[in-house]
Amino acid sequence: MLASASAINVGHTNEKVVKAIQEQAEKLIHYTPAYFHHRPGQELAERLAKLVPGTDKQVAFSNSGSEANDAIIKFSRAYTGRQYIVSYMDSYHGSTYGSMSLSGVSLNMTRKMGPLLPGIVHVPYPDLYRRYPNETEHDVAIRSFKEFKEPFESFLPADEVACVLIEPIQGDGGIRKAPEEYMQLVYKFCHENGILFAVDEINQGMGRTGKMWSYQQFNNIEPDLMSVGKSLASGMPLSATIGKKEIMESLDSPAHTFTTAGNPICCAASMATLDVLEDEELLDRSTSEGAYAEERFLEMQKHYREIGDVRMYGLDGGIELVTDRVSKEPNSDFANKVIYYAFQHGVVIITLKGNILRFQPPLVISRDELDRALNVLDDAFAAAENNQVIIPSNEKIGW
Repeated sequence: MLASASAINVGHTNEKVVKAIQEQAEKLIHYTPAYFHHRPGQELAERLAKLVPGTDKQVAFSNSGSEANDAIIKFSRAYTGRQYIVSYMDSYHGSTYGSMSLSGVSLNMTRKMGPLLPGIVHVPYPDLYRRYPNETEHDVAIRSFKEFKEPFESFLPADEVACVLIEPIQGDGGIRKAPEEYMQLVYKFCHENGILFAVDEINQGMGRTGKMWSYQQFNNIEPDLMSVGKSLASGMPLSATIGKKEIMESLDSPAHTFTTAGNPICCAASMATLDVLEDEELLDRSTSEGAYAEERFLEMQKHYREIGDVRMYGLDGGIELVTDRVSKEPNSDFANKVIYYAFQHGVVIITLKGNILRFQPPLVISRDELDRALNVLDDAFAAAENNQVIIPSNEKIGW
């Protein structure tokens, strides 16, 4: 139920993608676009630029999502002439030094490797599940925006900030969607202060949430910069940074150039992936099957007290497991038992932050396959609650 970390939204070996890879391999395996453009790369760049509505866009290719987020650092600093980047606690943006510095989800991404990239400031991400008593969504949005502004009011000059980078729906932080009002406040703040507004769509894009890009779950948002990867080429090593034309022209080659970036086979795989998303109407499928999965999880929640929160945005879910629904204390022990039982019964699923089930199946999953997986998870909750799951080791499973 992971789609290889949301990297194969159109399936593990989609026939159209496989065919595109095979055909391109017979024509041209590789020539670096650093020196010479090839047709698959040119066609893909033009197509991606058109897939992001608004003003004219340009595309820079990389090999991984990490590098695509590095590009956001480079282009935003170059365009604005400013040094600081604001990102979020509990975010995951990659494991190069730049993208790792942007991230805030694991101590293992900072321990023993410092100093990390300077000029990165982290702010809290809104949490609609763990609210203060009697808080409404509006209250959470206002409180979270106040927390967002605190660095700007104490040590971070807004006129020296190049970019704010956000996951509109946080991935490794627990599949959490920011409140609409909060998103609009941050977006407006950026525009008022000459700060670029950038989104990371590597995990949540490519139809995962029922929209092509997760930022489209919000009203009237047009990112200045956007990173895409994972499912872009169905798991092949390809990523892209898509940005407004004037921003992308702020750097010259080889400021963000890689020998193997934009490989023609990867580009062909990406073109085929985009075709499958469109031809098989997988965005609509994500919406409908996601709604069905949400119904099933909500029904399970009635029977298992450890299911604290069900967050579903298309086939994109975070099922938060807690010791009880009042304290909302994370229950990683219960979560470990659930995923261990599931694995023993043919369903691969992991946790985020130790206690949140990451539910991101391929968008092509059939209703029968979905039911089989959900039935196993239902059984897993029951077995874990009845202390029928014995894990050979007490070690933590996953990150």
